Amino acid sequence: MGKSILIVDDDPTQRRILQAVIEKSGFSTLQAADGNIALDMVFASDKAKIDLVLLDLVMPGRSGMETLKELTAKRPELPVIVLTGTGSIDAVVAAMQAGARDFLVKPASPERIIVSLRNAFEIKTLVREVSRLKKTEKGELTFKDLIGSASSMRSVVAMGERGAKASIPILITGESGVGKEVVARAIQGSSERVGKPFVTVNCGAIPENLVESILFGHEKGSFTGANAKHLGKFQEADIGTLFLDEIGELPLAMQVKLLRVLQEGEVDPVGSKRPTKVDVRIISATNRNLSEAVKNGSFREDLYYRLNVFPIELPALRERTEDIAALTSHFIKRFNAQERMSVRGASAQTLEMLRNFDWPGNVRQLENAIFRAVILSDGHMLQPQDFPQISGLSPVIPSQESAGMESSTDTTEEDKDEVDISILDRSGHLRSLEAIERDLIEFAIDTYSGHMSEVARRLGIGRSTLYRKVREHELAVEEKAATKKAAAQ
Repeated sequence: MGKSILIVDDDPTQRRILQAVIEKSGFSTLQAADGNIALDMVFASDKAKIDLVLLDLVMPGRSGMETLKELTAKRPELPVIVLTGTGSIDAVVAAMQAGARDFLVKPASPERIIVSLRNAFEIKTLVREVSRLKKTEKGELTFKDLIGSASSMRSVVAMGERGAKASIPILITGESGVGKEVVARAIQGSSERVGKPFVTVNCGAIPENLVESILFGHEKGSFTGANAKHLGKFQEADIGTLFLDEIGELPLAMQVKLLRVLQEGEVDPVGSKRPTKVDVRIISATNRNLSEAVKNGSFREDLYYRLNVFPIELPALRERTEDIAALTSHFIKRFNAQERMSVRGASAQTLEMLRNFDWPGNVRQLENAIFRAVILSDGHMLQPQDFPQISGLSPVIPSQESAGMESSTDTTEEDKDEVDISILDRSGHLRSLEAIERDLIEFAIDTYSGHMSEVARRLGIGRSTLYRKVREHELAVEEKAATKKAAAQ
């Protein structure tokens, strides 16, 4: 179901016109005849979810401006677009200052209405993503911010919320790319250490001779190159959380020192004469089987039991395929905002293909695949050909034709059926009639191999008119025909 738009206007005819325009573009609508009804619908918990309000400023009773101020005061995240019949600068300025996202002057064209709606939703997505990034940076990410409702993820959330209530060491296991660090941040954000430092260490990426210095710190002059005192990661994470990623890669010598820190709650910086007390919550993660590592002697048994007090296992993406649609939608919205794109979603065929893929790289691989597809896509919906490494189909790059790189083969009948001359640009605005006409004539000339009589007959215009339009659009007919003839030979 598309997003729901609440239309607030005392004119029933105007409401019906707006309803027809909005629902034709895939949104659902609700209607209110005045501001009081609108506020009741927005604030009533048992009513349908409302994603945006289209609000008339001039109404009897509670005015649109009063309604707008109350909506933005109580629901600041809810986008409101105001409708005005006068276009008064003062009224528009007042509405925008009161929190309106956009304004429309009656009668607004259908294209202007839809563009305004889509822009408002894009801004809302960007605001939500910025809020999520801020929460991540401040250590305030919670389990409510995670994407996924699969039963296996619900058990992860339940375990994580319980583990967050105490300072118990937590070991998160799972394949590479499943989101172990995201869960660790959610644990921190759901604990008493929310807002405190969250320090990440990739134990597999530290040179062996620097592990001790990086983890525990060093004093000035303690070794060659130690030109200043350095606080280790444990001291940086004091009163907060230390996330030890890929803990299974930690060298055995450092495992002994780590065990002592966990037991004593203090670190010994290199070159220091006395230990330093630290108050750190330890969350570890690994994609290795640590019990097997204990058996073969590459991981200390006593450290394993010290870390594995509260284990949480994250499922692979192929085990939670019902979350792929939600994850795909989330990534599309993020990349739309990040790259200023206008992809609305993924087609049903594409989602089915993504659900059937194995995803050895898990959520990280899906994220990268969506990013590439958004960049490759030339439409408003992601199609299987936008995922060439998964579908095996070649991506469609229309810019080759506009750059004069013509295909060396004739268009097949099947290709003709799939031709889509867009009437909208990437921003959702109507393209000019001249641009659409040029594309149509150029396509017809290509399709009928430069036979102008056939092109004119198919387009329903005279040959002289066709040649005049070819000159106006600066189409190289002879060159195209020559290219077609050479390809045929």
